[in-house]
Amino acid sequence: MKLFLKGARCEGEKCAVSKRQQVPGQHGNSRRRPSQYGLQLREKQKVKRIYGVLEAQFRKYVDKAMVQKGVTGESLMHRLESRLDNMVYRGGFAASRAQARQLIRSGFFTLDGKAVTIPSIQVKVGSIVKPVDFGRIQPREGFLLAEWLEANVKEKSITLNRLPSLDDLPEDVNVQLIVEYYSR
Repeated sequence: MKLFLKGARCEGEKCAVSKRQQVPGQHGNSRRRPSQYGLQLREKQKVKRIYGVLEAQFRKYVDKAMVQKGVTGESLMHRLESRLDNMVYRGGFAASRAQARQLIRSGFFTLDGKAVTIPSIQVKVGSIVKPVDFGRIQPREGFLLAEWLEANVKEKSITLNRLPSLDDLPEDVNVQLIVEYYSR
């Protein structure tokens, strides 16, 4: 499955998933169907890799989502989508989330007018993310701005208008499997 971790490379013919349709290894085509636990684990690993989060931090996000009122899966995705590195990626300032993390770590962005170097900081609704020097950033070409973000072209900034619903997310993620995995 394409996770688009390499930015535009996964959209072209150089993507490894497009080149080779089978699972790596000598017995790639003869694998059995995974168990329910295997499906849950695979979904958790997929989401962790998409958002670039390590196990301990992902576990904390899940624990906070389980304690919070409302739908646990939706709360988890709200936490992941409102990270600063994800906002920079969704705003088109970076080709991948890894590049967005690197730009934030280097001090290229401000959050509500304050310089920030922590990629995992939670962006609140109404917060403004803006590059310090737009000339040093190469915006991503041909991207669609997410519905829950608003772009200000004059100031070259993005604002989080609302938290996204599960239907708004472009990734094919089954959060119910993740919640079931951590509910064991």
